[in-house]
Amino acid sequence: MKVVIPGGTGQVGTILARAFQGKGHEVVVLGRNPKPAPWRTVPWDARAPGPWAEELEGAAAVINLAGRSVNCRYNAANRASILHSRTASTWAVGEAIAAARHPPPVWLQASTATIYAHRFDAPNDEATGIIGGDEPDVPETWRFSVDVAKAWENEVDDAVVPGTRKVKLRSAMTMSPDRGGIFDTLLTLVRRRLGGTAGSGRQFVSWIHETDFVRAVSWILDHDDIEGAVNLAAPHPLPQAEFMRDLRSAWGTSLGLPATSWMLGLGARFMGTETELILKSRRVVPGILLKQGFHFRFPTWPGAARDLCRRWREA
Repeated sequence: MKVVIPGGTGQVGTILARAFQGKGHEVVVLGRNPKPAPWRTVPWDARAPGPWAEELEGAAAVINLAGRSVNCRYNAANRASILHSRTASTWAVGEAIAAARHPPPVWLQASTATIYAHRFDAPNDEATGIIGGDEPDVPETWRFSVDVAKAWENEVDDAVVPGTRKVKLRSAMTMSPDRGGIFDTLLTLVRRRLGGTAGSGRQFVSWIHETDFVRAVSWILDHDDIEGAVNLAAPHPLPQAEFMRDLRSAWGTSLGLPATSWMLGLGARFMGTETELILKSRRVVPGILLKQGFHFRFPTWPGAARDLCRRWREA
């Protein structure tokens, strides 16, 4: 089958492209400045339909991952870029699907688990989860992230594509041993003896192993009855202090210096990022996938961390 991945030049797109091509499928990645890759790459401007839209004709699926990285300071210019890169590209994909003579039967659209509220009391699934934005005493930047996620999903909902099933992927952090990814960043902290408790350490970390991420995407493509919002996360999120302890254990070290909230604030400012990525409690579980009978190969973090550390070393 043919799979088109707009915005697929980053880590997650590379994981999917690599997996689909490995299974013998035709993969086309759309990028602003695409580089040579083992699969076909096509330029697009991510703002409006153009020649790239022809790639959607007869495709089995389109998986839109486009959107500027949120690993930056949330100043006015970056906020505008983060929001526009998501809503404009989603609108463009919707317009291209609507105009296609033979549109893809399914459209998987990236979203984020960050859309859920910062909470400790209960997990967020698709049916009972609390959408964020109204929590008391959270930084305004956290509300911005939720507003972006809502606008992102609204753009999908507003698209009129009657012949195409729409699924919004509320993804947790996808863990792979690829250099430059989130796991590589966390492991770098552990290797430097800095991977200790952040803030209170009570905030939940939601994650998904790359193997299960790919398998879940394929599962959704194969199940025509799945539509709307779907959480892509392992079924067992855990507090940050426990998450980092398990990662240190998997790597083979016990020492991890802790960092208070104010220390993280200073560090984030120095590194040009936001503390939300570390301090927001994301307690997200995959209600729909579990109800559908999806089986996770890496349901718990200790086993996933050991596999990722082993493969990181081998790489």
